[in-house]
Amino acid sequence: MAQEAAPTLDFDPDALREKYRIERDKRLRADGNNQYLEVTDGFAHYLDDPYVSPIRREPCTDEVEVAVIGGGHGGLLIGAKLRKAGVESIRYIEKGGDFGGTWYWNRYPGAACDTEAYIYMPLLEETGYVPTEKYAKAPEILAHCQRIGKHFDLYRDALFQTQITELRWDEAKAAWNVRTDRGDNFHARFVCMANGPLNRPKLPGVPGIESFKGHSFHTSRWDYAYTGGDSYGNMTGLADKRVAVIGTGATAIQCVPHLGASAGELYVFQRTPSSVDVRANRPTEADWAQSLQPGWQRHRQENFSTLTSGGYAEEDLVSDGWTEIIGKLLRGRIGGDALGGFGGTPDPEAAGRVIEMADYEKMNQIRARCDATVHDRATADALKPWYRQFCKRPCFHDEYLLTYNRPNVTLVDTQGRGVERITEKGVVANGVEYEVDCIIYASGFEVGTALERRAGYQVYGEGGLALSEKWRDGVSTLYGMQTRGFPNCFIVGLAQVGASANITHVLEVQSSHISHLIQHAREHEVLTMDVAEEAEAAWVQKVMDASLANINYLESCTPGYYNNEGQPNGALIRRNGTFAPGIMAFSRIVEEWREEGNLAGLEFKRM
Repeated sequence: MAQEAAPTLDFDPDALREKYRIERDKRLRADGNNQYLEVTDGFAHYLDDPYVSPIRREPCTDEVEVAVIGGGHGGLLIGAKLRKAGVESIRYIEKGGDFGGTWYWNRYPGAACDTEAYIYMPLLEETGYVPTEKYAKAPEILAHCQRIGKHFDLYRDALFQTQITELRWDEAKAAWNVRTDRGDNFHARFVCMANGPLNRPKLPGVPGIESFKGHSFHTSRWDYAYTGGDSYGNMTGLADKRVAVIGTGATAIQCVPHLGASAGELYVFQRTPSSVDVRANRPTEADWAQSLQPGWQRHRQENFSTLTSGGYAEEDLVSDGWTEIIGKLLRGRIGGDALGGFGGTPDPEAAGRVIEMADYEKMNQIRARCDATVHDRATADALKPWYRQFCKRPCFHDEYLLTYNRPNVTLVDTQGRGVERITEKGVVANGVEYEVDCIIYASGFEVGTALERRAGYQVYGEGGLALSEKWRDGVSTLYGMQTRGFPNCFIVGLAQVGASANITHVLEVQSSHISHLIQHAREHEVLTMDVAEEAEAAWVQKVMDASLANINYLESCTPGYYNNEGQPNGALIRRNGTFAPGIMAFSRIVEEWREEGNLAGLEFKRM
């Protein structure tokens, strides 16, 4: 069958490449990740929990079968699967005051999932729940996390408002010694580290940040006592206040519309604009919910992950901004042949060219949306993102751009330089001091910093080897979830596992794998399981080989946490990154490995 002629372009690719390069170069900084402040010492109050009263309890000094660190989606999925497998002794260690993970902390006004709730909220079928809208808001997601905890009886032995201080392998007991900031000192046969990839808030390293005399807080610890209102807005406490928001990432996209509607004056300080596409949220149709058949959520998750990784599906079930660039633009241009998605032979060079042109086309649409929505030309231009779509996390919102038409809202675009300094009275940018009553830091979470810094604790394996020391030159795992020298320890994260725009699908695959291994150990009287050296080395090499094509792309991107703030170390990015073929390919690998039955690559000691 003859290939159709390439479509005529209505833009100049060379001009766009140069524009992207210029905008990237404005934002490159020699200090990379070091530009951010660690939230400790004099800044530790930004971590205080404003949502619940302190929990008082006695320290635990006993033994449990499984310790799960983290009560977010990853930890909840592991607990649910272990409960279904008959594991009774499960203890959670969670620094929040309840289950929820990021949804416990992120209660800022407007917070909602930005991947479809029907695929993002876990265990819907198991708990008999269907979200009320396509993109559920934070209170509904938090309530669902609590629903999971109750449904699977996971509250029974949970330690909330508790931070791990040390995990140390006890060879005499063949168990993990767990210590916490609450005086706990207990042992666990198995440990599952489900801390989450984005869990520790960071602050911009702006000179004078400690000198501000007004009120300030981080978006992950929203101070409703000051602002009034709730997750749905209505912040009456800001009616006469001048408010500054520093940051324009995914969090700001959601909270700025509510701040614009509530604050007397709002200044949004922008270093790099986000890509903001249409969200088109809508309520769940009752007839559709009643028509769902068993297995619907997994089928929908897999359909989404297939399309967003370049695969082929007869139908786009989710049909949103995430699937559009693959589902519409790419297939419309090449019929899938260059990607091999329709049974054709993959052609990496042809695929790369087609993806780039489709990306330009999509980002032109995003930039045109700024012109069509924002009345002031200078503001509209400043809100336009000049980079490839997946250089930063794409955002979706129907009110964010409209907010800049409000007379009380000012976008302070810093042309990539960021805020210059903070004074006692306010924020200085572009040589101008903006006096404000309140500064809200929408500056995100730590990524790329040392493991023990992000997690808040150190892990010591056999012979006292620290995990951070073992991984000093890069992550080493088998399937991203086990690492040699740390027996009976399972890791839930993004390094060396298949990726998806829907992280819950990734967590679903990991939790199934981990629960299978724990169940195998229980059924076969396995005392310890560890990873064989050659199996670990083989998987690391497979991850690196599969990831080679991503480096040039990351180097061309505007700085952000996807590319280590513009300083991607080629070998380290390949090694510490995801398994590039995606979650569908990854899930097939681990499922086939489990089905073989012998768990090749693991070393066992029997009881």
